[in-house]
Amino acid sequence: MLVKTLGAQKCSCCCCLVPILMLLLLVAVTSPAMAHISSGSSGPAPVDPGLVLVNKCCEKFEIHVDSECQQVNQTDYFQPMFTSYGGDQNRPVRFKFIIGIPNCGSMQMWPIYHYAGSSDKLVLLDDGRLRHYTNAEDEAAEQRGVQTDYEDDIAGSREPLYHDYDQGLYCIDRATSSTGEEHVLFAKICLAKKEIKWSDSNFLLRKILNPIFHGISLIILLVIAIVYFILPTLSRDLVGNIVTTIAVCLMVSQAADLVRIFTELTNHVSFIVADIILCFSLLAAFFWLNSFGYYIWKTFRSRNVFLRVTDGRKYCYYSAYAWGCTGTMAALAVFAHFFLDADSYKQEQMVGEQETIGWLGICIFFAPIACTIVVNTFFYVTTRKLINRRTVYGRIAHKLKANFIMFSLMLLVMSVAWLFLIMSWLQLDGLLYAHIVVNALQSPLLLYICVLRQRHVTFLLKKSCCYNEPPSTSDWGDEMHYMNGNDY
Repeated sequence: MLVKTLGAQKCSCCCCLVPILMLLLLVAVTSPAMAHISSGSSGPAPVDPGLVLVNKCCEKFEIHVDSECQQVNQTDYFQPMFTSYGGDQNRPVRFKFIIGIPNCGSMQMWPIYHYAGSSDKLVLLDDGRLRHYTNAEDEAAEQRGVQTDYEDDIAGSREPLYHDYDQGLYCIDRATSSTGEEHVLFAKICLAKKEIKWSDSNFLLRKILNPIFHGISLIILLVIAIVYFILPTLSRDLVGNIVTTIAVCLMVSQAADLVRIFTELTNHVSFIVADIILCFSLLAAFFWLNSFGYYIWKTFRSRNVFLRVTDGRKYCYYSAYAWGCTGTMAALAVFAHFFLDADSYKQEQMVGEQETIGWLGICIFFAPIACTIVVNTFFYVTTRKLINRRTVYGRIAHKLKANFIMFSLMLLVMSVAWLFLIMSWLQLDGLLYAHIVVNALQSPLLLYICVLRQRHVTFLLKKSCCYNEPPSTSDWGDEMHYMNGNDY
């Protein structure tokens, strides 16, 4: 009995000692840390209030050489020059470099180059802020600048504008080329997100209505391609295959242009790839339209006009021409952009930190389009004269005439849309708005020209959908199968 009592007391004592020992252990572990904190409660030595912090992009012994940080000699180190708010330059300021690019977070990072003759001017103020001037003609104009939001600076006003960036929202450094010929100032800044105003007509048209119009255009072009692909008599016809290919090319161009609308998504998409796909698909569409015009022109000039239903060999020939020319010109344009275009022109076309296709590449892409429009105009004029000379029309001639009218209207619509696309790159708001409207109208007009206006196409759709009677898949085609239907 006594043993049991002593054992119970021993166990209870042990149970009481466990939390006490844990408490003592915790105190022992935390005491040195607390002592360290109390001994160093003052923290590191306070920063000298007269010391100005400057964010430098590269290390102290490095500068930007061909857009990369490279070590240089001490004589080539970046030495900042400070300017007062009143415009006094070369102010004596004690400074300290903070190395690294700014952490912009959700904001967009934007590179800026300051060189002789540029519209962008970078001025380091004597309190460590970076001032970015736009459209400043000279230093005196910079001093009289008007402060505004950066997004409004891009609008192109001739009045010098500036925006100040606090420490941590920028980094500045010296930049040069590998040959050492060009010495400029380089900075990376964090663009503050502009507050979205839903009542702003510019924002509504560019960022809301324009993507909606592109989505509607994609759906309409898909309808055109499906109609000409699923109807047997159209899918076996050379004209039907050409129209389907043109619709697919325009769909790809609309999708690529839709990507280019949202310029704030620089971390998620490649804008130069989107530009190349846009130009490639447009060029392919116009080469296929040129094949369409040549086919009609050659058929009307031929004395033996017989419209074959299955004409795969001709489609292969036209495919070799259209895709071969498109691929060749695209390869030349990409090569010219990366190896022949000047770096200064590439920097002017930058979106964020990404480059887009330059004017040299655009010219190589779009010069053949202008040539095809001229050649197609020749096909239109000469074919029109041949049609006016005819007095008797057979069934096949009526179908060829309907295809000629469709080609003429497609040429008109696509050429006007292409011209407005070029004019929209002139950085004028009116031309950009006109391009948005014309681009929105292009696909509905093509739907009317290729489907709704073609009575034989609507007739075949009615036979397939409304009457549940699919067209015959015989080799004679719809022009012979519905001889008495008067559907052309």
